[in-house]
Amino acid sequence: MEDGTPRGRLKAAWALVVLAPLCAELTFTAVAVPQTWIALPLLIPMYGAGVLLIREAAVRAGGGWPSLVVLGLAYELAEDGLGLQALTSPTMYDASEWSLRLLGFNATYWLAQVGIHVVFSVLIPILLADLLFPHHRSRPYLGTGGFVNTAVVTVLGILGLRYGIAATQDPGYQTPPVALIAIGAAIAVLAVVALKVLPGRSAPVRALPSRPLPVAVFSFAATLAFLGLLMPAGLRPGGPVFGDAVPLLLPIAAALALGAVTIWLVRRWAAHSEWADAHCLHLVAGAMVAHTAFMVPGHGVSGLVTAALTIAVEVLALVYLGRVLRRRSAA
Repeated sequence: MEDGTPRGRLKAAWALVVLAPLCAELTFTAVAVPQTWIALPLLIPMYGAGVLLIREAAVRAGGGWPSLVVLGLAYELAEDGLGLQALTSPTMYDASEWSLRLLGFNATYWLAQVGIHVVFSVLIPILLADLLFPHHRSRPYLGTGGFVNTAVVTVLGILGLRYGIAATQDPGYQTPPVALIAIGAAIAVLAVVALKVLPGRSAPVRALPSRPLPVAVFSFAATLAFLGLLMPAGLRPGGPVFGDAVPLLLPIAAALALGAVTIWLVRRWAAHSEWADAHCLHLVAGAMVAHTAFMVPGHGVSGLVTAALTIAVEVLALVYLGRVLRRRSAA
């Protein structure tokens, strides 16, 4: 799949555009809501163009994975705060029923979506694109015109979410102007941090598992634990995950601690000289399988079958990619 030509850069860009909605939504909510496939045209502009824009901005600024994480936070605010308006809506997705609301924001929902979008919308698709097109790692896929067009499509994608999905799922709701200003300001600050402050930072090296399988086990367990602390398994309607007996701040604190430990550990593993593409692939595999498996409870036989088929496709695709990487390494 190596191709250093302009045509190869275009192929890499389109691969990322497709991978973003596949990894983020079609391996997750489509298990419970098959109609997600129908909404794919609305998802591609925001997910595909949005993640491509993030990747291009970070590469042009000389930023690495820390910059991508921070831009992923901005992406989540743009999608859920400006597009879907789910960060503030008391009714969208029934999030307020199982979510702690602070200052008019669905705090538990927001943190859960940060984990989902930073990892599955942004980091994993970009990592897979790097594995598929290694010649273009740390290089822009697009010229200036393509970058500008991608930004325009991203804005149209946000508007599509607002008037194509939010308007039908949560009709009549409008995010308060103060919240819109706060969200816009937060996006601007995060962009400055990601593109001006973080580029050039490096992570200290830490011991790396000699085999990649423990990396997959860790990412599987961390993903299930993070989602399980914040969201009802299968996104079933109902109250808080742990009922009324557990204060809503405790799951949030535990999820924040788990996320911090995961970022800390993976950054140090990835800085090790023996960190290889195989470790990256196992990191993705564990997270993706857990991401899909989380949606199984509460959706009966159809959900179980859909999830099993989705996981099978994920595993087969990643096994195939692993063989490609081994052949490339041997060559």
